[in-house]
Amino acid sequence: MTFGEKLKNARLEAGYTQEELASRLTISRAAIAKWESDRGMPDVANLKALAVVLNVSIDYLLDDGNPIDLSVTKKAIDLRKYGDQGRLSRLKKVRIKEKIIREEFPGVQIIRLTVTKIKNSKRETVVDLIIGWFALLFGGIPLFGTQEMGKMINILDHQYYLVNEEKRQLFVLMTDEFFINRALTGKISEKKFTIEDIEFQTVGEVE
Repeated sequence: MTFGEKLKNARLEAGYTQEELASRLTISRAAIAKWESDRGMPDVANLKALAVVLNVSIDYLLDDGNPIDLSVTKKAIDLRKYGDQGRLSRLKKVRIKEKIIREEFPGVQIIRLTVTKIKNSKRETVVDLIIGWFALLFGGIPLFGTQEMGKMINILDHQYYLVNEEKRQLFVLMTDEFFINRALTGKISEKKFTIEDIEFQTVGEVE
């Protein structure tokens, strides 16, 4: 039985619809649907929340029943140690980050990711509609999509990667100040996938 099938069975046993479960976890119904159809996997925080809400163990939800590494590693980085003391361009920052991640994970496959979409929660969608209609009502520019646009702006200095080690796959987020990685609950092999409410696409490998 796959992770998605186990999740669906546990949800039905607990008496939740997809919408009700999504509401309990404060995520979108689409995320639940994607997980149940094995087109994506929840991150560690959502996996823990699912286990609590559905009253099942994390081991039960995993495909092979093996324990999962739930560790999250976060450490500070200093980009200027790798570049000149002047202002670093965005391209230079990306190159430095890729040097850092390669030093951290030598000899393994590192896949670059780009964000293709950030989905709003139901609450954010309602707020977005209200802002847009108010702008139209008062003769302004229709500001629909401001919530998603704001999220995209907030992650402009973020780079994302998948690291394929021998026995586990890591999801890595790099900002200008921090290097954060966490073990995933299952291997992602699709070119497009969703973690939480962010849709990613693979865009090549780090040399």
